[in-house]
Amino acid sequence: MTTKIIMDTDPGIDDAAALTMAINSPELDLKLITAVAGNVSVDKTTANALKIVNFFGKQAEIPVAEGAKEPLIKPFEDAARIHGASGMEGYDFGNDYGAPIEKSAVQALRDAILAEDEITLVPTGSYTNIALLFKEFPEVKSHIKQIVAMGGSLTGGNMTSVAEFNVFTDPHAAEIMYKSGVPIVTVGLDVTLKALLTQDSLNAIKDMNETGKMLYGLISHYNDVSAETGGHPMHDVNTIFYLLHPEAFTTKDVWIDIQTDGPAIGAMVGDIRGAYHDGKTNAKVCVDIDAAAFNKWFVEEVGKMR
Repeated sequence: MTTKIIMDTDPGIDDAAALTMAINSPELDLKLITAVAGNVSVDKTTANALKIVNFFGKQAEIPVAEGAKEPLIKPFEDAARIHGASGMEGYDFGNDYGAPIEKSAVQALRDAILAEDEITLVPTGSYTNIALLFKEFPEVKSHIKQIVAMGGSLTGGNMTSVAEFNVFTDPHAAEIMYKSGVPIVTVGLDVTLKALLTQDSLNAIKDMNETGKMLYGLISHYNDVSAETGGHPMHDVNTIFYLLHPEAFTTKDVWIDIQTDGPAIGAMVGDIRGAYHDGKTNAKVCVDIDAAAFNKWFVEEVGKMR
């Protein structure tokens, strides 16, 4: 059986790689892509999602909807310094990649979720669309099997010493999501900074096929790189790897709170001792990963593509 998923995303180079893996996996059934402002503005993230869908000829099968253009409360701050002005520098996708559907992301999410018995949400950008969905259509929660979300960290941030980008971008949305009662798997910096795509892996895909060429071009322009190893943290791809190979991850059930103001805004605070919430938990947090298995899987999967 395939796992039905919806990706809520802000492409972004690692998002583009995550979409690539999801679209091409026979074990995943990608029903909808919704775009949100994050790595770049929402018009660009929507266009970038369309470019990936068009690249694989899936325009008729996978609708793309445009979502929130700014966070709920906090001023918008993009990551163009990491992903380039367009969000996906390094490959020419052309100009004929279609348009999003007329429905808003929230309406499209509502309709797609209620049409299924159970579905997995995979947010790899800020969680603004998810928060708006839960506020406007709370009835969808019972139809969601789980949320596998890239974001946050129990051990340190990449925007401040405590805040990771997706949560920092819209901490109020993150708070709503973590208080929703929907089962959540957190795939954060605790694992994504370990599962670096090595230069050897990047070189291996360069001449494999057109997909390898595309990903090589994008990732070579990705300004998120380890100063120690030269490897690239493919943050969002780890959500897809988790869905397909959860055995490669070590997880810990934790109660998560989100800091929504002050100098620690965007921090993910885990009750790691189970001391402050009567032993209750609201997330399964990934705390370790088999980085070699990640690299092997990534290269092998690209080799199967066009």
